[in-house]
Amino acid sequence: MTWWLWAFLGLFLLGTEVVTPGGFYMLFFGIGALLVGALVGFDVIHSEWMSWLLFSVFSVGSLVLLRQPLRRLMKTDRGDLSPVDTMGGETAVVLDDIPPDGRGKAECRGSTWNAHNAGNKPLTKGQRTRVERVEGITLWITPES
Repeated sequence: MTWWLWAFLGLFLLGTEVVTPGGFYMLFFGIGALLVGALVGFDVIHSEWMSWLLFSVFSVGSLVLLRQPLRRLMKTDRGDLSPVDTMGGETAVVLDDIPPDGRGKAECRGSTWNAHNAGNKPLTKGQRTRVERVEGITLWITPES
């Protein structure tokens, strides 16, 4: 393959990494293709099989060596928690009357959620509540103080 095909493949793979959710896989294959493209362009590599071999070595080698450090570097200070796990303490508005230990609906962060009244008093429609915890897609809520 010519150098510009390797460069195109590398840019395509880098673009794929940007538009797909995941954990940094395509990035390393894109970098491998760009490196091989540069080596082919500078006439360091002359054979097709060597291009593909180096592409594989560069891609898999950088994936194995650099993926975990890059993921640690990109990790936020929330640890391994998903955004839904950090909803404790948020305010939710009750959409249905909910008896004590009952279930209904509540709005939080612009979305409607299943809600469980974790308090010992009924919650009324429109009442502001505090999210105690999240279990699956259910908010455990108590009246705001």
